[in-house]
Amino acid sequence: MSEFKSDFLRTLKERGFIHQISDETGLDDLLAKETVTAYIGFDPTAPSLHAGGLIQIMLLHWFQKTGHRPISLMGGGTGMVGDPSFKDDARQLMTPETINSNIASIKKVFSSYLTYGDGPKDALMINNADWLLGINYLEFLRDVGRHFSVNRMLSFDSVKTRLDREQSLSFLEFNYMILQAYDFVELNKRYDVRLQMGGSDQWGNIINGIDLGHRMGTPQLYAMTSPLLTTASGAKMGKSLSGAVWLNPDMLSAYDFWQYWRNTEDADVSRFLKLYTTLPMDEIARLSALGGAEINEVKKILATEVTAMLHGREAAEQAAETARKTFEEGAIAENLPTIDVTASELTAGIGLLNLIVKAGLATSNGEARRHVQGGAVRINDAAVSDERRMIGTSDVSDDGVVKLSLGKKKHILIRPA
Repeated sequence: MSEFKSDFLRTLKERGFIHQISDETGLDDLLAKETVTAYIGFDPTAPSLHAGGLIQIMLLHWFQKTGHRPISLMGGGTGMVGDPSFKDDARQLMTPETINSNIASIKKVFSSYLTYGDGPKDALMINNADWLLGINYLEFLRDVGRHFSVNRMLSFDSVKTRLDREQSLSFLEFNYMILQAYDFVELNKRYDVRLQMGGSDQWGNIINGIDLGHRMGTPQLYAMTSPLLTTASGAKMGKSLSGAVWLNPDMLSAYDFWQYWRNTEDADVSRFLKLYTTLPMDEIARLSALGGAEINEVKKILATEVTAMLHGREAAEQAAETARKTFEEGAIAENLPTIDVTASELTAGIGLLNLIVKAGLATSNGEARRHVQGGAVRINDAAVSDERRMIGTSDVSDDGVVKLSLGKKKHILIRPA
């Protein structure tokens, strides 16, 4: 489609969010003439979402910003089954207590991007356990299950990839796509939802919901997916060398989150400015045209803008200032990540490899040893080559801490408790 009429699709197109739309003209017409309700489903498989899911949250943000009502659907019911899409093996089943605890924790992040309330354009947080947990199985088979063709379900790529591997696809997981399709129909009935969005790996599941709606008498439903993102080097979004880039501040500090975006590859900067910030497109075009050493300044702007949306402007600018002091002045900044050790541990001495692991800069002594052997480890800005080195009270600086560094970008303060 050459030009969209609706603000939402026009915004998404120029920012690179669109992978597929089930009926471009129909959806565009609907969005242009009325306030539409749309949803994205989120699996409560951990206490926090990570940066890989941020593109979906930004979709909901722009949906509300352009005058529509977004729903963040928590999979409290489907989470008890697990989404098998493109997974190598079955997911570990979670208890209802774990699921509810994860949902309560995940909720905190969404309010940074969406305005929740009772108004016609206010966002809603819904849990599909509200209708899935009360289903009568025989009635569900009769009223919903009869609309699904097993032959067609077996043709989906998400299922075929599992059937081709040793780990079998359980009947439990096979039901997931039926439940997800039913969510779309139920949300239409309860909240007049007309659009489901998600990553491109969810296309088959979303189309299933549209087909089911057609068979069960809903108005025309629509699907839209975003591309599954990898970095320019092929790495998965939301993963860093030290693990997942969590969105919840109690699982990853604003400083570490800022650092993740500051370390963006040059080839990704323009694309990430469009997807993960709300900077105007003309400003993004200006920043994207900068090259050479100036690209590092653009990366700092990217990191600060993305961090400000999640953690607030003050925390983002504090993270940027901490980084500036640490890298440009070589100073020990108070806001660096800190771990406490007891005075007795320091008096006895802590092995360097053990300390690197304890600080989260490596997952094992073997990995820590490789960092030391590669010349990447420093204590108080002095390179360390002896993997048997002990860290003790004599290493505590005048600032009352030991500064442990891995490479140029990762710094942890060891503080005697």
